[in-house]
Amino acid sequence: ALNIILNSKKVKVDLEALPLEDAKTYSLLCAGNTTGVFQLESTGITEMTMRLKPSCFNDLVAILALYRPGPLDAGMVEHYIERKHGREKVVYEHPLMKNILSDTYGIILYQEQIMQLARELAGYSLAEADLLRKAMGKKNPEEMAKQKIRFLSGAKEKNIENKLAQEIFNQMETFARYGFNRSHSAAYAMISFHTAFLKAHYPVEFMAALMSLEMEDSDKTLKNFNECRKQKIVVQPPDVNESLSGFSVNKGQIRYGLEAIKGVGEKAVQAILEVREVEGKFSDFEDFINKVDIKQLNKRVLENFIKCGAFDFSGSTRRELFEAMEDSLKAAQSRQKDRDSNQMSLFGSIEATLPVQRKNAEAKPEWPVNQRLSFEREALGFYISGHPLEKFQTDLKRWGARTTDEVKASGKQSSVRLAGVVTALKLKNTKKGDRYASFVLEDWLGTIEALIWPDTYKNVMHLLANEDPVMIAGKIDVSEERCTLIVDKMESLITLRDRRATQGLINLLEKDRLEDRLDLLLDVFKMHSGPCPVKVKLNTNDAEVFIVLKDKKQAPVCVVPSELLCDAVEQIFGRPVLSFI
Repeated sequence: ALNIILNSKKVKVDLEALPLEDAKTYSLLCAGNTTGVFQLESTGITEMTMRLKPSCFNDLVAILALYRPGPLDAGMVEHYIERKHGREKVVYEHPLMKNILSDTYGIILYQEQIMQLARELAGYSLAEADLLRKAMGKKNPEEMAKQKIRFLSGAKEKNIENKLAQEIFNQMETFARYGFNRSHSAAYAMISFHTAFLKAHYPVEFMAALMSLEMEDSDKTLKNFNECRKQKIVVQPPDVNESLSGFSVNKGQIRYGLEAIKGVGEKAVQAILEVREVEGKFSDFEDFINKVDIKQLNKRVLENFIKCGAFDFSGSTRRELFEAMEDSLKAAQSRQKDRDSNQMSLFGSIEATLPVQRKNAEAKPEWPVNQRLSFEREALGFYISGHPLEKFQTDLKRWGARTTDEVKASGKQSSVRLAGVVTALKLKNTKKGDRYASFVLEDWLGTIEALIWPDTYKNVMHLLANEDPVMIAGKIDVSEERCTLIVDKMESLITLRDRRATQGLINLLEKDRLEDRLDLLLDVFKMHSGPCPVKVKLNTNDAEVFIVLKDKKQAPVCVVPSELLCDAVEQIFGRPVLSFI
């Protein structure tokens, strides 16, 4: 993160000089914006942090000591939060305890506090206090009996009455079971503060560093990408002319790293960067495969580069490049082999400068959006230029579907309808041997963990095997640790749309020039003839005009709703224009 900040903003951040009272850092933590913040990323500790509302470094130290099974079970967290916010009175059994326990609101939280109390209240030496700490931690009855006599004797010399001294010792013994090493917690809290500070003040650079660190784990990359979307940080697709090995920052946006593309290794990336450094940017796909050492670029690397958009700068569609790739690769391999062996043909010098001729010279329309996004997910592990749910947004509102963000923000156990794409699918068996599944449901705003128990799994297993977006009815199970969707019903969103459709709507702009494409459109509709009428919505500068579409015999055009039909119409206009309502 520090290196990216230096390169991007020309600012050298000194971690040792950061102001520990920085308000922006604590605001970030209070808002639960903890993805990437050391030790504070899990759902449970994030929620506790939001409730506690840290306002100083001591609060951060306390959070890391409190979020453990013992203090959580003993109710120490609740007391700390209530006392911090003035809703519970802070009481000290003896005035000497105030200086030691004031920053933890009267709660004995750290092992060091046990030692300090023993010294202040009973005159223990440092060595004796450490023995007491160990005895309390190990719950040694014989040693504790000796220590109690020693403590009461020392307290008497400090003029503390015996009954009060016994109460204080018992309280110390109780809290010692949960006591944490303060120096350890403080060291961790410092790293937590450093990461939170960088995220608060340099969010783009911080997220680029985090994504570079975790780019080999596709689940974590998806989590970080969703965090960028949540923070409205733009992540640009990979580009062989702009991307570095890892994620980088340019003009306030993150550029996807080449090594984070599936199947792309360090050697391939280094070969690309070395050529780029010497010869500058590549003009197109052919220029790229002619200049880069072809031995470092196998077929899968090139396929994934094309699928994720790393050659979009060339002006050719991904489909054109993909279909011409094998011929281009073979020709480039042949040329590089000739150059390497110095066996140039009579026309070799001319041939080497010619671009590879594609099999199909005419331009082809881009892949349909669904296929393009599917290929992106295949190459990257998630969608980057769009989301399969985007074209269903109007339908989803009409059907009462909620977003993952809305569901998680409500924090209530309730029945919901959610739409999304199944990711990170894991099949498991119960103790009885019955199959069930867990997965992550992803919409365009975020993700939610989901579970399908055996009875439901039998009915929906076929829907988990493909990439079609789904509509889920289920219940939200909310705990301190997580928010989980328990699936009751699941249906393909495409099937649901087609089943409920009453009419088709083609949404066009004036520049789409319907008259030039009408014959093609009618031919497609004729092949998908059915019961559903189709209208055209023409958006002009002045108004919206609705046209009932008629065939060459002036009969209203009616079709069978399907994704195949939507894709065919998309190929005619170059973008999704047909929807069903």
